[in-house]
Amino acid sequence: MIDYFDSDYQEKVPKQDWMKKHLEKEYWEKGTQSRKSKQQWFKVNIDILMKRMRQNDTDTHVLQWMHGCEGETNDDGSLKFFRGMDMYNYDGKDFLAFDDNNQIWVAAATAAEETKRKWDEVQVLKEYTKGYLEKELHLFTRKAKADTNIILTCLATGFYPKDIIMQIRRNGRVLTKEDGVETTDVRPNNDDTFQRKDHVEILKSDVSTYTCEVNHPATRLHVEKKWGEKIFVALLKYQFLY
Repeated sequence: MIDYFDSDYQEKVPKQDWMKKHLEKEYWEKGTQSRKSKQQWFKVNIDILMKRMRQNDTDTHVLQWMHGCEGETNDDGSLKFFRGMDMYNYDGKDFLAFDDNNQIWVAAATAAEETKRKWDEVQVLKEYTKGYLEKELHLFTRKAKADTNIILTCLATGFYPKDIIMQIRRNGRVLTKEDGVETTDVRPNNDDTFQRKDHVEILKSDVSTYTCEVNHPATRLHVEKKWGEKIFVALLKYQFLY
């Protein structure tokens, strides 16, 4: 367990020392609001499923939602994405799962077929789910030819469709080609997703705040992070099980 939230305490809290040390107060504040939204999501969906299955509220019912990913270790020790998982379980039985490779929802119970039909018709939801499981954003620095300089690089990968907006900012101002920004533009990956990498060379002595901002309109992804962080973008879309 790395963090915890319940409906009594109403606050997301760390359960690992490394999280307490490295994650700022803003992370936990936003996380608390996200967990409160999830709490409401679970309440609404349990009510939906109880009505669909003609159950009464005198018994306890359990809805579980698991999402995550599996990775493979490369020869150099780095981790490579293998597959994503997004699945639902109701009262101890498999209910609905997302087939990441084929981008379809799989009903594991008769009561889930109605939800499967509706969710399969929403293409942007399938793209959003795939992007949620696979999308990565990396910010890193590397050496420049001149010892006085460093190169800041922003890499977004695993997104679909390919339309994306990436901007490097210095103290909030968007940098352009005239400022030395170079880009690979959007390139295809080998799994029908895309990637883009932008970079700019700066002085090591520059104390300005540099950030990378990414907008992916199809999935409503928006994230802006400072250099020095490596993150995996994880945004949830609370789609109800109607």
